[in-house]
Amino acid sequence: MKNSVKTGKWVPHDILARSLRESGQSTLFREQYLMESAGKAVRIRPFDLGSPHTRTFHMTWVAFHLCFFGWFGVAPLMAVIREDLGLSQSQVGATVVASVAITIVVRLIIGPLCDRLGPRRTYAGLLILGAIPVFGVGLADSYESFLLARLAIGAIGASFVITQYHTSMMYAPNVVGTANALTAGWGNLGGGTTQIVMPLVLAALVSLGVSEFAGWRLAMTVPGVLLLATGIAYYLFTRDTPDGDFRELRARGAMPPAGATKGGFGKAARDYRVWALFIAYAACFGVELTFHNIAAIYYFDYFDLSVRNAGILAGCFGLLAAFARPLGGWLSDRAAHRVGLHGRVQLLAALLLGQGLMLMVFSQMQVLAAALATMLVFGLFVHMACGATFGLVPFVNREALGSVAGIVGAGGNAGAVAAGLLFMGEAVDYRQGLLVIGVAVVACALCTATVRFSPRTIVRERRALRRALSEYQNAPSGSETGIA
Repeated sequence: MKNSVKTGKWVPHDILARSLRESGQSTLFREQYLMESAGKAVRIRPFDLGSPHTRTFHMTWVAFHLCFFGWFGVAPLMAVIREDLGLSQSQVGATVVASVAITIVVRLIIGPLCDRLGPRRTYAGLLILGAIPVFGVGLADSYESFLLARLAIGAIGASFVITQYHTSMMYAPNVVGTANALTAGWGNLGGGTTQIVMPLVLAALVSLGVSEFAGWRLAMTVPGVLLLATGIAYYLFTRDTPDGDFRELRARGAMPPAGATKGGFGKAARDYRVWALFIAYAACFGVELTFHNIAAIYYFDYFDLSVRNAGILAGCFGLLAAFARPLGGWLSDRAAHRVGLHGRVQLLAALLLGQGLMLMVFSQMQVLAAALATMLVFGLFVHMACGATFGLVPFVNREALGSVAGIVGAGGNAGAVAAGLLFMGEAVDYRQGLLVIGVAVVACALCTATVRFSPRTIVRERRALRRALSEYQNAPSGSETGIA
């Protein structure tokens, strides 16, 4: 196997498995080696489209990006929808909660599904099925039907778990934090582009003579078509692992059968670190989701802006994800290089602390320019914390990666639900609610700092990191992997 790195020859996953099996290595050793090393990219080469790693890299972030158009497409149009359907503040708040509540359940289910079916089929199926309620939301004619449509659409948010799972299957420990943060960050960028693009789509329809009330309904067909087309493309142009789909690998005996993953969710659920990261992700991504839902209407109500201008300012928050979330993942990888796994933990806690403090400051801003400036700083911390969280996830339990990713990912939506509940009543306005959320994020930062790893895990991951770095240094200049 060492010669394969030096000679530059590609060694397929099943041949590695057979070699390890014939050499008398234990089952645990074989599975651990294959899960950590075989075929994974040790560098990110975004222009090498002939590589399965790069195709998957781009398809994951593009799919997640477009999911935001379905998931939050109505958010920047809410001022019009509120008038059309006669919604009160509490009813608007309930639809905000509905849009993220169902995602908690679906994310918990989707992680184990990735372990069993593979990320390719799981993602394609979610995108195609998710397009149905996106098309259907335009038919809503009452608060109740609109609420149910947003509830159904929320299932699309589980796409994030598959994005992180699939990227983790493709990249080695030296770059997995950066790769996860890039795909999630460029995907999350959809939260910003949605805030900007959807009002422009509505404006274009109105300029053609369509009324505003009919226009928002027609505008939602755009993300529906995009999701349907992306689901088909995802199935056609990706694979589960660098060496093939789960079905093929199981048929060749190169990975454990699907039934072997049944206990993964239980193992993940019994690990306190998973729940600490659940809380951390609730504090960062949960707040991000909440802010995506209320930002446009916040600027509309408090600063007397038009729907279009409020959407543009709200979109600035989401656009930060293009570089801030990847920066968080990159910093997590650098912290691991210098300090080890606990460096990743310390970085995440510090980012959450900064996020909470800046959100409290933002909630008190009365001048538009000051509000925008503090929102941008707050947004940097939010997105970097999200990237740093999933810089940690792949190392908690490799044997139950899908379950860990699903539980932690669900934490983001649980946080959004908890935050959304603040805005369902009339007693708490948006500014008061954001102040309370900021205080809660600071408390979550302290909780995150409790995450620890066993000496055995630290030694194992240090070895895996050294192996990945060695492959990186020995890899041919035109190759992503140490074996090309």
